[in-house]
Amino acid sequence: MPKLKKIAKTDAALSNEPFIKLNLRLMFGNNIAMGPGKADLLEGIVKTGSISAAGRSMEMSYRRAWLLVDEMNHCFKAPLVETVKGGQRGGGARLTPLGVQVLEKYRLMNASSKQAAAAYLGLFKDLMADTPPPPHGSGHDTVPDAPVEHTDGAAPPSA
Repeated sequence: MPKLKKIAKTDAALSNEPFIKLNLRLMFGNNIAMGPGKADLLEGIVKTGSISAAGRSMEMSYRRAWLLVDEMNHCFKAPLVETVKGGQRGGGARLTPLGVQVLEKYRLMNASSKQAAAAYLGLFKDLMADTPPPPHGSGHDTVPDAPVEHTDGAAPPSA
């Protein structure tokens, strides 16, 4: 199975057009009950039948994947992922019916919020510069010298 890789630059990011970047997180107390990475992990579990393999496909350790699953399982009324012990392949994992439902509802909420936000994008189009500036840290950052304030009335020292 090919690894899922994060795309550094989207087509929109490479253009001179403004775009919306929106990542929703469903919070429960101080916990992220569901977010884009957890949704991707759940989809990976559906595809691979394994928490470990789903985590590897996202370049994360088994421990990290398990901790994310455990957090999700404790944020909802019932677990989203259940493990299956034994068998020829040594067990595995699958989404519970609630897990399928939560994943579907999260993806719907995420898509709907992006669609709603995109409807307002036109409000900014005429306000944006003609071309985007280079990213910070690219060596093209310009920081103006801070003005020196003289409160004693003396002239600034000459260079």
